[in-house]
Amino acid sequence: MASGIFAILDDIAALMDDVAVASKIATKKTAGILGDDLAVNAEKATGFLASRELPVLWAITKGSLLNKLIIVPIALLLNVFFPIAIKYILILGGFYLAFEGVEKIIEYLFHRKHATGDANVAEVLVENTAVAEKAKIKSAITTDFILSVEIVIIALGTVLGKSLSIQIITVSVVAFLATVGVYGIVALIVRMDDAGYKLIKTSHEKGPIASLGRLLVRALPFVIKLLAVVGTFALILVSGGIFAHYIDFLHHALPTFPGMLKELLFGLGGGIIVVILLTIGKKIFKKKK
Repeated sequence: MASGIFAILDDIAALMDDVAVASKIATKKTAGILGDDLAVNAEKATGFLASRELPVLWAITKGSLLNKLIIVPIALLLNVFFPIAIKYILILGGFYLAFEGVEKIIEYLFHRKHATGDANVAEVLVENTAVAEKAKIKSAITTDFILSVEIVIIALGTVLGKSLSIQIITVSVVAFLATVGVYGIVALIVRMDDAGYKLIKTSHEKGPIASLGRLLVRALPFVIKLLAVVGTFALILVSGGIFAHYIDFLHHALPTFPGMLKELLFGLGGGIIVVILLTIGKKIFKKKK
C-alpha cells in the first residue's frame, strides 16, 4: 500500500517537473504577446476617476479570468477535433484588433478637436459616467478575449507533442499567470500617484524619498499618454502578426521588409479594410431605414 502511494507521488512529481519545464518554454514564447497585452490593457484600464480605477480594473480582471476559463477548454477540444478552426478564429480576432487600433488613430487625427471643444458632449459624458465605464469595461474584456486566444494558442503550440495532462496543466498555468501578471502590473501603474503621495507624506516632504514620490506623481500623466500610444500600436502589431503567420499569401509577401514593419503594414491594412466595410455598411443600413 505504502509503495503504491509513493509510486503515485513519484508520478505526480515527474508530471510537475514536466509541467514546470513546459510552462517555462511556453511563457518565453508568449512573452511578446504578454507585453502587448500589458500595453493594451493598461491603456484601457486608465482614464477613470481615481476612486473607480481599482473597481474597474477588478471587473476587467474577472472578465479576463472568465475569458481564460472559456478559451482553454475550447482550444484544447478544437486542437483535438477541429484544429483548422483555431486558425480562422485567430484571423477574425486579428481583424477586430486591427479595427480597434485603426479606429483609435482615426479618432485622434480627425475627431479629437471636435470632441474636446464641445461643452455639451462633456456634460453628457459626466452624466453618463457609469454607462461609459461599463462600455469601456466591455471593450477591454472583448480585446482581452482576442489576446487571450493568441496567448493560449501559442502556449498550446509549445506542448503539442506532450501528453494531454501536460497540455491541460501547462496551458492553464500560462493562462492564469498571464492574467495575474498583466493585471497586477496594470494595478501598480494606475496607482503610481497614490504610491507617490504616500512616499511624500511618510518622508514629511523632505529628502530623496519625497523626490521619488513627486516623480511618481508627475510621471503618471505621461505614462498614461505613452500607454495610449503603445497600446494602439500594440493592437495593430498583434493583428499584423496574426495575419503574417496565418494568412499564407501575406506570410510570403514583402520578404525584404523587416518583420515589425510588415506586421505594422498588415495590421493597418486590415484595420482600414474593416473601417471601410463598416462605414459602407452603416450608409447602406441608413438608406434602407
